[in-house]
Amino acid sequence: MTPSVLYISYTGLLDPLGQSQVLQYVLGLARQYRMTVLTFEKPDALKDTAQIEATAEKCRAAGVGWHRLAYHNRPGIPATLYDIAMGMRRGIKLAKACRADIVHTRSYIAGMIGMAVKRETGARFIFDMRGFWPDERVDGGIWKAGSRRYKFFKGIERRLFTSADHVVSLTRAGVREYEQFDYLADNPPPSTVIPTCTNLELFRPTEVPDDRAPGFTIGYVGSAGSWYMFDEVTRAVRLLFEKRQDARFHVVNKGDHGFIRNCLNRHGVDLERTVIRTVPYGEVATEIAHMDAGIFFIKPVWSKRASSPTRLGEFLACGKPVLVNGNVGDVAESVGETQTGIAISAFDDATLQDGLDRLLELTEKPGISARCRDAAEARFSLEGGIQSYSAIYDRLAAAIDKRVE
Repeated sequence: MTPSVLYISYTGLLDPLGQSQVLQYVLGLARQYRMTVLTFEKPDALKDTAQIEATAEKCRAAGVGWHRLAYHNRPGIPATLYDIAMGMRRGIKLAKACRADIVHTRSYIAGMIGMAVKRETGARFIFDMRGFWPDERVDGGIWKAGSRRYKFFKGIERRLFTSADHVVSLTRAGVREYEQFDYLADNPPPSTVIPTCTNLELFRPTEVPDDRAPGFTIGYVGSAGSWYMFDEVTRAVRLLFEKRQDARFHVVNKGDHGFIRNCLNRHGVDLERTVIRTVPYGEVATEIAHMDAGIFFIKPVWSKRASSPTRLGEFLACGKPVLVNGNVGDVAESVGETQTGIAISAFDDATLQDGLDRLLELTEKPGISARCRDAAEARFSLEGGIQSYSAIYDRLAAAIDKRVE
């Protein structure tokens, strides 16, 4: 019998991240499994009836049952605990209704719901961790190390790892870290590394647009706040503009335009040479076609060793080399091994200038676009990620069948 899977995500399908990193996987997995999805959607997104219907139709066409709850972020922890309670109630009900063999949870909050589903139904539990969430909160200055909430969620983290029938990590570096936790050192859980994948049909090299600006264009895609070091990016852009009068900066972003302009003004970047746009997810690849290379920096804190930035695969899939920083997941290792980017380890002007010089040189190398595309196909393929998840589902389903026998 075809295994039944309940997939729980605290990221909504209506979010841009949910469109790229939840929906794409679920639709692919629905070719082989009976998929039921429970997500938490932002209040504003729930007002967009056109997007809800379009997403629901995609799910219906693939045979996916999509169920949604409202996401709450105020007042802080109480709101999150409320969502967890509602998620447990709905998740257990859905798991029983669809006779879920497997509960697949994306991140810690969904994982807490998944543990309750496993306890109540006996479904096999996948903890798709996405990063060291409690430590991300500390490293981001949101929580204090040693605070009660940090200790509480580190306790939850322990239960997630020890309760999971399988753990999915975005990076090899993340696995190395958690396998050293004292409570896992002698008995680590079965693990699979599946990096943040890219839809290679959507993101692919395209012809240079007719309206592309002449000269060299460096591009930025996605959020500019939180973990993303946009001030340092802006400084690099200023150095590039000083070096090349034909240089341009092309930004694709939703919601941070004011912050971005303030950063550019603060660092003396010519706004006349900058384009800032918001486009639907399906049009991001068209915007990347305006760029010669991509740039992004992420705070190199301990928790980010488990992170795999979505934009890396998207840039490479579109044939664009990148300037990035090390000590973030497997980013430096990936671009170094495939020779598709430059990874720096500091952010002083001299290091930024050297990184830019090497990036400019890399973009001129014959076949660089094809090399980037090949790297994306080898490391960040959506189909490859779906196959890896399928292998996990099959192993867990086989163990269930054996237990029943």
